[in-house]
Amino acid sequence: MDTDAGLHALPITVDYGGQDLSITPAVVETERGLVLFDVGPADSGAVDAIETHLRALEYDLTDIWLVVLTHHDGDHAGALATLLERTDAVVAAHRDETPYVTGERDPIKGSGDDRYPPVSLDIELTGGVRVPTLAGPFEVVETPGHAPGHISLYFPDGGLLVAGDALVADGPGDGADQLSGPKPEFTPEMERALESAAALAELDVEHTLCYHGGYVPAGADRIREIAETDRH
Repeated sequence: MDTDAGLHALPITVDYGGQDLSITPAVVETERGLVLFDVGPADSGAVDAIETHLRALEYDLTDIWLVVLTHHDGDHAGALATLLERTDAVVAAHRDETPYVTGERDPIKGSGDDRYPPVSLDIELTGGVRVPTLAGPFEVVETPGHAPGHISLYFPDGGLLVAGDALVADGPGDGADQLSGPKPEFTPEMERALESAAALAELDVEHTLCYHGGYVPAGADRIREIAETDRH
């Protein structure tokens, strides 16, 4: 599924905690190769599923030169070590996510008994960083709340937001109502997460790609509704 020129959603279903989980990593083409947004859980077959998608796009895993993690949760970062066994990709995440990714701290929503293999972080991101791609540059937007250093990726040229878990797309129907705010049970700082949603609503977002739920033809107006409704 292509959500914008040069950007491809990669919907996959993986095993996570003994249950099927539908997730949507994504790749965007650049002059250097592919940038991958999030990976999937450890020991879930996520890397093989991503590889299958990439072959359909006439790419391979080795074409991934950069992995951008929206945050450190196991369903996003757990399979990163497996991916790095098969690629030479550079890894980037927000600096506040660093200790969780590298193993200095256990994931906030996990434990030391079941944490995923830690990996080194090559680039620490902050808000405002821009990366050129064939879909136009994407900008790192700090969206903390769901995780301390959660980030979303904004493509201003196409009005596209790659939301990570700052938003989810699991509402009824197939329109804007599909888009909703982060799940309170998985969001340690819900008020902060809603402040992040309000900040996203100030961007010229026309459509959104969520890690949980995939693509939604909804943007700033719907995001503003979410932020205002959930905060009252």
